[in-house]
Parts: sequence; structure tokens; C-alpha cells
Amino acid sequence: MTIVTARHSTGASAATATSRSTGLSSPLTAGIGEVVTGIRLGADLPSEVITEIRALLLDRKVLFFRGQDHLDLDGQVGFGRLLGELTTAHPTVSGVQESSHVLPIDSEAGRADSWHTDVTFVVRPPAFSVLRAVTLPPTGGDTAWANTASAYQGLPAQLRALADGLRVVHTNQYDYARPVAQQGDREQAHYQEFVSEVFETEHPVVRVHPETGERALLLGGFARSFPGLKQREFNALFQLFQDRITAPENQVRWSWQPGDVAVWDNRATQHYAVNDYGRADRQLQRVTIAGDVPVGPDGVRSRALVGDVAAYIPGS
Repeated sequence: MTIVTARHSTGASAATATSRSTGLSSPLTAGIGEVVTGIRLGADLPSEVITEIRALLLDRKVLFFRGQDHLDLDGQVGFGRLLGELTTAHPTVSGVQESSHVLPIDSEAGRADSWHTDVTFVVRPPAFSVLRAVTLPPTGGDTAWANTASAYQGLPAQLRALADGLRVVHTNQYDYARPVAQQGDREQAHYQEFVSEVFETEHPVVRVHPETGERALLLGGFARSFPGLKQREFNALFQLFQDRITAPENQVRWSWQPGDVAVWDNRATQHYAVNDYGRADRQLQRVTIAGDVPVGPDGVRSRALVGDVAAYIPGS
């Protein structure tokens, strides 16, 4: 049972390989994103298939599975468990009623239309996320991902050396979901829940990936300061590095269809939910797999400044 990569097979050989395989994958760009077909996600996938999915995920950063209409909430949770230890839904936001592991992504409560890596304000950000489409707008509502490892590799040597030595503080007192006067009660309530407990964590700006050894930039919308530097210096340097991450050549953009599931490596990506669908309803459900404590090129680990993750990551 194998996943055959389309870019390595052509013509008749590809058709033959597919007939003997569990699935077929094909890249969306040269640097990030892969579509996988022929695999039915769930808690009963064989271990060898999970091993191949994980290897492909580490290589391509985000995988897209079409046609998973059979998958319900329990199946999504069961599949997530095959990738590793699950977190609860979120450090501060409640999960869906049926499961403490599933976070509802609901456009009426807020729209994550800013580049970010999930939950970087805790000392152990998630390793992987599994996102399942539930209700989609008739048009728009895409999600874009950016490869933070290729962004680091593309930096000039002088900027890589600068980034290697920087530390950054992340916090959930963030900007992109901050309510404004015209927002409704649900947005206000969501924000208050999001900041009901404050978290702050100091991370290396460059983390060494624990499985691939790649170096990746650890920034995004929860980053707030570089210790020892003035705020205006943070703003300038942050934007310099962030612009490198979100350069078009580092991105892949996914147009959701019913039955779609996306799985990404949270340690080497940022993502952005495109807010271009007006007042239409958009709902997805997310399961996250616990990650490790980031380590910088100098071997120094991240450290929690404010907040306790014990309730978010059982056993931590």
C-alpha cells in the first residue's frame, strides 16, 4: 500500500502504479502543497499508509484530500490520533459540544484573515493540524499557506545570520480578530473568550524542525516583540522577514470543495483565510496534534513567560 507521486510517474506507468496503490498524489506548486486522491481518511488507516502520509506531509508541508464526504467528527478525531497526541480544541476557546478536541472555525465568530501559525503563543505549538470543510460559501473562502522553511532558505546570508540570533515574544493578545465598533455580539464574545487567559512565550525566530532538521522562520500574527529591541525596530524587522515568508513563490492557495480535508505541518508553515465571501456562512472544524518545544539554531529552547498549557496539552 503506497502513495504514488504523480511527478515521478508518467503515461502508462503512472496508471499501472495507481492501480496497485492506496493513493496518488500530485504537486500544486514546486515548493508547497500536494493533492492526494484514492485514500479514505479515518481511524482505521493502516500504519504503513500513515507513515507515507506523514513523510509526504513533511516534504510538501500541506496535503489536500478531496472526496472525504464520509468523514464525520469522530472520524476526523480518529485520523488525527494516528498522527500523534491530540491537544484540546484550543488553550482558551471551547471546542464543539461533541468533542473537546475539535475547534469550530465559524465565520460568524471571526475571520482569521491575517498570516499566522496556529497557537504560537504557547510553549508547545501544534505539530500538525487537520481541517475539514463543513459549510462553504458559494464563492470565495479560499485558504492560502506559505512555506516558512523555503522562506528561510531564500534569505541572503546576512539576513539568515540576523534571524538565527533573534528571539521573539508571541501572545494571544493579537490584532487580526480584535473587535471593532461595527462587529456583532458573536465577534465580541469570541474575542473575549480568546483572551480570557493571556499567554506569552519567547521563541527563537528560527526554529530547527525536529523531524527534518530544516530551519524555518517562526513569526506570524501572534509575534509582538523582539526582546532587547525597540518596538519600531521590531516592526521594521518583522515586516522584512514576514514579507519573505508570504512572497507569492512560497505560497499555495486552496479553493475548498465539500468533502475536502487539509493537513499541514504547523512547524513549517503559516496560513491565511481569505475574507472574500461577504456575509455568507463558512464553517470548518479543526483538530490539532501536539508539538514539541521549538529549539533555535543555538540549541536554546522556547520558554513560557505567561500561561500554563497543562489543560491544552494533557500530560505536559
